Amino acid sequence: MPPRGRPPHPSRSRPHHPRPAAPTAPSTPELTESRKLFRVAGLAAVSALFAHEPERVERLFFDERLKPAVGAFCKTMAAARRPYRMVEGEELAKVAGTVLHGGVVALMAPRSVPLFDPEVARRAGEPLLILDGVGNPHNLGAILRTAAFFGLPRVLVSDHPGQALPSEAAYRVAEGGFEWVTLERAPALPALLKRLRTSHRVFGTALDQSRPTVDAGALTGWRGKQNTKPPAVILGNEEDGIPPATLAACEAVLTIPGSGRIQSLNVAATAAILIHALATG
Repeated sequence: MPPRGRPPHPSRSRPHHPRPAAPTAPSTPELTESRKLFRVAGLAAVSALFAHEPERVERLFFDERLKPAVGAFCKTMAAARRPYRMVEGEELAKVAGTVLHGGVVALMAPRSVPLFDPEVARRAGEPLLILDGVGNPHNLGAILRTAAFFGLPRVLVSDHPGQALPSEAAYRVAEGGFEWVTLERAPALPALLKRLRTSHRVFGTALDQSRPTVDAGALTGWRGKQNTKPPAVILGNEEDGIPPATLAACEAVLTIPGSGRIQSLNVAATAAILIHALATG
């Protein structure tokens, strides 16, 4: 939106030629509200939201081709006395903030990311995936989508300054994954990992030739065994990997052997391999 202010007075010595008016932002209540609320786009993501937390949806917009698919959502919105309507594609793109909206957009209040409780994780005996500096929101969304697909119940994010958090872009890529996976904050990660080692085997992913390494097979075979801890795996920043302090707090370094033609995988591809191993045990 262009800055507001009082226009300068015309000079008496020179004629004043007013500039053409800048285009103004849409003034409809729906579009104004869309800037205040979190936008969830795409049928899979919106369906998951209505399946798990329909009360969070404040507004719903869709185009004509999605009308048959969102009928149940409209009934839910009507019962809650909340607005919903079918709009043209151009207006839907304005509401969504992107043309990649998949034909439907739900607006909801932003969801907070709760603090991780190691004691809860100890009692649950679940494997953990921890992201320490994964900065690309599309990678975060892809990781949550994979975690939901394989049934991994929990993913942690550190307080690394570059760590991506839930965003509209991440939700769009996750295809509903955020509704199936518990995402929690894990601040002061090196200290937390030292505590977590009492209940989990902690692995860091890195290309570290100075330490003995294991492959993804080390993440399996723990289910149903006495005195065997579930694994916790840390993935680092896409460019720099895991911070040194985090890596030092890990019990072992984990790598995925490849052909050697390419040095490493994209972090979301690496996560997919590791999540499958974590989920199957």
